[in-house]
This record gives sequence, structure tokens and C-alpha cells, in this order.
Amino acid sequence: MVNLIARRAALLLLLLLALRYAHWRCTSTLNLADPLSGTLSVLLLLAELWLLLHGSLQLVFSLALPAAAAATGPGLSGGPGLDASPLVDVLVPSCGEPPELLERCLRGCIALDYPRFHVWLLDDSNRPELAALAARLGCRYLSRPHPRQAKAGNLNNALPLLQGELLAVFDADVVPLRPFLRRAVTPFRDPAVALVQTPQTYMNADPVIRNLALERWLMPDEESFYRWVEPVRQAMDAVVCAGTSFVMRRSALVQVGGFETGTTSEDFATGIRLQAAGGRCLFLPEKLSAGLAPFTAAALVRQRCRWASGTLQTLRTGANPLTIAGLRPLQRLAYLEGILHWLNALPQLVLALMPLAPGLLGVVPIQASAPDLLLVALPFYGAQLLLIRWLSGQSRTALMPELYRWLLLGPLLLVVLRALRRRPLAFRVTPKQQPQSAAAAGAALDGQWLLALPLLLLVVQLVALAALPLRLLPGWSAGASGVEPPAALGAASWPLALAWGLINALLLLAACRACRDRPGAAPVPWFAIRGQTATLRLDGQCWPNLQLLTISEQGVELRLPGPAAAALGGARGLPLLQLPAAAGTLGGQAPPPLELPLQPQRRRGACWGCSWGYLTPQQLDALQAWLYRRPGLWPVRRAPWEPLALLVTLLRLLRPPGPEGWFHRSSLPITPVR
Repeated sequence: MVNLIARRAALLLLLLLALRYAHWRCTSTLNLADPLSGTLSVLLLLAELWLLLHGSLQLVFSLALPAAAAATGPGLSGGPGLDASPLVDVLVPSCGEPPELLERCLRGCIALDYPRFHVWLLDDSNRPELAALAARLGCRYLSRPHPRQAKAGNLNNALPLLQGELLAVFDADVVPLRPFLRRAVTPFRDPAVALVQTPQTYMNADPVIRNLALERWLMPDEESFYRWVEPVRQAMDAVVCAGTSFVMRRSALVQVGGFETGTTSEDFATGIRLQAAGGRCLFLPEKLSAGLAPFTAAALVRQRCRWASGTLQTLRTGANPLTIAGLRPLQRLAYLEGILHWLNALPQLVLALMPLAPGLLGVVPIQASAPDLLLVALPFYGAQLLLIRWLSGQSRTALMPELYRWLLLGPLLLVVLRALRRRPLAFRVTPKQQPQSAAAAGAALDGQWLLALPLLLLVVQLVALAALPLRLLPGWSAGASGVEPPAALGAASWPLALAWGLINALLLLAACRACRDRPGAAPVPWFAIRGQTATLRLDGQCWPNLQLLTISEQGVELRLPGPAAAALGGARGLPLLQLPAAAGTLGGQAPPPLELPLQPQRRRGACWGCSWGYLTPQQLDALQAWLYRRPGLWPVRRAPWEPLALLVTLLRLLRPPGPEGWFHRSSLPITPVR
């Protein structure tokens, strides 16, 4: 109860401060000295008000979260298993992904700890090697001679052949944990439940994190969506279907005509249709699967542009939340907010360009006294800095996520303009493998040149900053507005303009650095696993309690005591590393410890980097189960303290991280075996 009261008090405080700030901006800060100043000042105000409205809606929605979160029912809080286990069809749609990626996903699906299910590989590329892979693994295989309607068409093509009461969908790069179906099927005890969505999480760092080496300091964007936005949407009965790692009632899907084909965001639109038809859409806040983030900045941009285009395209389908029958007003508002979110690129562009005005035009679009800044602006922005991390469930901070906004600003702006002209982007699969060359990395990305927009803005911003002090010198000519400096850029305003420009330049610099892909990325994810120990068997000796540092399908980095480190370098026999067994990964019983051969590659003091020796198919499958499938594998991380994260980001800009390699891995944490 105390936490509930504190949370609502914090939300109300932020809303009141936002309202006070908006009133102050509208009544006391406009610079109307001349037409140019007035135009820029009003344009900036409108951009700020749009973003304030969008942010305030999420805060208003959040007021409903605590009560709803406490009433999600036994199916969402770890209740007992189903009395009868309904048959589930597990669908893996594919469109050109590499066979090894699909095999990892299919093996994870086959290993699900559930009594009744069929695994289907839905191949839109019609490749014989995938048919052979499905036959070897014992999966059902289906292809289409004439693929159309993208992923939705692929899934709908399989729908008449399915026999299960439920269906689960996983993207080709996603690997489910063994308990996935047991946990996600439980809420379907309620016959009204049509959809259960689980969080997406990534095994590897996305390009923004990886290129700046911020694995410990920046939380990926999806964390705040699944730990704040989706629970809030559940409180409003407006859960968003995210396209993978969900379970759906087949009869409910058939009732709404299958997956929506009028948009490339078939998941989002289909979820709206299910909700409008009276089905309950639920969110299960457990990390029960993980996939791959895009490897390159260009691939990340393609992914987000597809999401934006498809979501905006929903407004032109029968799933338009404004017109579809069956939704309550708050549901319509929640879904509409999720669509209009992508239009934020337009006001964000205004905010990106406006700091150029003082240096280039001699105009400050905001007129503010020092007392007003201290009494109105500082409390509003300070409260956001202090409270957003707590209100979001430790999933994000206030400033660090802006790195994504700056990187995506140019491409998303192009998508919005295309959507307004009714020219949505065609569906293109996000590459989930390391490109073979820099040219291949973005060869198929429409508008890739817009990735250079932050660099262009940075150059112009630096010029504007250099010109800013000159405008305060005696004798400087009137600005472009024709107004003399005391009226346009007086001594009271230039510190604000200077601080604004410097912050803008730093963010632009970080966005430029994030565009440059860090070389040396491994084709498989590496995991940080601090606190995990293993045993080394070498030349008849046993070295227990060795500390693992990072591990992957390719190899391992570990810390050894001095004698063991020296012995490993001069080993005559085959070194074997014994990993601890994960309880409950084999029919509820712990399997024997996994022993894998090592090939030492690189030493640094007491640490060794080793690749795996030859692994049998059974050993490789056991290693994949250890790395990707065991229960409780993916931890719920907390966003770090933001001032320290900002300092680390600045240091990364001064000294960019080098190529990946031994002891310089980009790795995200996994939970050790206990």
C-alpha cells in the first residue's frame, strides 16, 4: 500500500510539473520581437507541447497500473499447471535466414517441456536444405510456391492445416526456454483469453550499445517497453501483440479472419482485432525466450523503420483503433497513442534544429529569466531525471535512451513522410547475421544515407557554437532577423543558448559514433557470466572452482590460478572443461555435468581465451541447451545510475572501443547455474 501511494504521488507530481511547465512556456517564454523570432519560438513551443502530451499520456495510463498488476490472476502469477494440456502448434516462419540460425530455434522449440505440441517450419524461401533440416529434426515443413503478404501470409497459409487449440509463434532467431509453453498456456484456462504475449529480450547487444561499449551502462529500448509500457497497456486491456514469443487461441484468430495482411505490422493489427472481437489479450511478464538484436546500425534502422511504417499503416486497415467496432474509448486511446508515437520524429527534428538558431541566426527561441529557469524548468526536468528510472521499474533512465532517438531521427522522418503520402515501406526481413562486408551491411536499406544526418547536424552545430560568442561582441551586425543583438541574443540569454548547443553537440557526437559499427563481431552471442565456476581436467589433474568470464558457442574466457594457467599453455593432453549441470533441464532431473574439449588461443595474465575443440552433435545440442534454454536464464537487469552512465558515455567518445576479440567481447549477462 505504501508503494502504491508513493507511485501515484510521483506520477501526479510529474503531471502537475508538466502542466505548470506547459503553462509557463505558453505564457512567459515566447520571443515575439520580430517575425523570424516569433515563427521559430512558436514552432519550438508546438514541438514541445506535442512531446509533452505524448509523455503525459503514458503517465496518465500508468496511474491504472498498480491495481491491475495485482489482479492479473493465477495464470500470470505462477499458478499450478493446466488440468489438461491443450495441443499447441509451434510456428517458426522463415524468409531467407541462415540454416544454422533456424536450427538453433527449432532445437529450442523441440526441447520445450510440454506434453502435446507440433513444431512447424514455415519456409517462404522454398529452400530444399530447410526441408531436409525439418526432416532431420522431426519438424513439420510447409512452403509456399508464390509467397505474398509477407509474414502474415506465411502464417495464414499454415492456419487451415493446424490442429491445435493454441498456436505459438517464434521468429527464426528466437530460442524459447524449456518452460515457455507451460507458463504461457496456463492463462488459457479462461476461455475468454485469446492472446498471451511474453517479453522479447536479446541475447546480444544492439548496435548502439555495442558500438559504444555500453553493455553495462545502457538498457536496450525493448526493456522499457516490456517492463513499463506493456504492463500499463494490460492495465487498460490494450496489450500489444509483438509478433514473436506469443501464444494465441486458434479459434479466436480464425474468428477475426487470420493475421492482418493490410500492414507489415500484422502482429499489432491482429492484436487490435482480437481485442475488438471480445477476446482478452494478456501480458505475461516473464522472460521465457530470447532472440538476436540486429548486428549493424543499418540493420537496426531497417528494423525500426519497418515497425514505424507498419504501425502507421494500421490506420488504413480495418484494425484502425479509431474506427473498428468493439473497443472501449480508453482502449482506442491507448492503441492510438502507440501509433502516433512514431510521429514524434517531426517534433524531435524541430528540437534538433532549434539549437542552431542562436549561433547562425542570432535568435533565441526561448526568453527565460534565471529565476523562472530555477523555479519552473529545473523542477520539471529534475523530477524526470530522478523519477523515471523508478517509475519504469528500473528499465530505463531519462537521458541515455535519447541515443536511439538521434540515431533513428533521419530514417524515421523519411518513413513518416512516406506514410503521410500513402507510400509505406515494403516488408523486408531484418538481417540477423553478421554481414560479410561493409557494403552488404546496408545494401538493401532504403534511405541509408539518412544515417549521416546526425553527422551533418553535428558539423553545423559546431559552426553555430563557434559563431555564438561572436554575436556578443560590440559592433557585430544585426542577425538575419534584422534585430540588433541586445534584443535577439542578449547577455541574459546566451548562457542558455550555449548550454543548449553543447548538450545538442554531445548527443549528436554520440549518435555519429553509434553509426560506426565496431569491427570484429562474433557470428554468435557471447555471454558475461560472472560468479559461475567450472572444473578443468588437464593431464590427469583436476582444477575445480575456475571462474568463467564469458562464454558462447565458439568458446570461453576463464580465469585460472597461476599453476593452472601455466599448465594450460603447455598441456600435452586434451583439456576438458566441465560446466555445472542446470537443474530441471532433462525431464525435471539434473543431467550429468557437461564436459567440452578446449583449444587454448590467447592468454592474458591468469586468464585464458579458448575455443571449443571438436563437438559431437550431442555435445553441441547440450551446449546450446546450457546457453539458450535453461529456466531462469535471462536476468531482469536494472538501469545504472544515470550520471555515471553519462560519464562513461563521454569517456567512450573520447576513447572509442576497439575491435572485438579475446578479452574485448561485447557480452550481455546470463544467470549462472546455482
